[in-house]
Amino acid sequence: MKVILTEKITKLGNIGDAVEVKTGFARNFLLPNGKAMRWTRENVALFEAKKAELVAREAAAKKEAESHVDAVKSAKLYMIRQAGDTGQLYGSVSSRDIARTLKEVANVNIASAQVLLGSPIKSIGAFDTKIALHPDVIVPVKVYVAQTQDEIEALVAGKVLTFGTKKVEEEPAEEEKKEEVAEAPAEAAEATEAVAE
Repeated sequence: MKVILTEKITKLGNIGDAVEVKTGFARNFLLPNGKAMRWTRENVALFEAKKAELVAREAAAKKEAESHVDAVKSAKLYMIRQAGDTGQLYGSVSSRDIARTLKEVANVNIASAQVLLGSPIKSIGAFDTKIALHPDVIVPVKVYVAQTQDEIEALVAGKVLTFGTKKVEEEPAEEEKKEEVAEAPAEAAEATEAVAE
């Protein structure tokens, strides 16, 4: 389906670009959210009439996004989650969790789609990701995931957390082994005598 973009969309185009997109993407995302309009002669004329207004709105959105850059950069994105002995999380940290934490910590409202995480975080550690406040304003952030606040402070300090160091029970001493072996034949002999009677 051919559409006219009414705002800049990363990896798709700028305002006013006529682009060919999949029908489902246009019907389910672009058109309902006002990010594009169907390409027709009437809509091209309508877009040209509204172009100045759309460009001004895009510039205002970019300026607002730039005003939040410092708040996002200084936000402490600490996630406390339960994990196993190897550091694997029971669950994961998704882009929705990061967006929610950013709202709580920095009072910046973003959609989970603006968190450029890729795949969810499934282990403990420090992770680099980016927040797209606007297609032209992308801020790198660091997300810390740990089981306790002490572990988060260690990660922030740059320390490496180790996992899988469960204490293994010590082997019994040599003398104890010999006593167990000596007791075993005596018990077997007693059992044999009891059966013979």
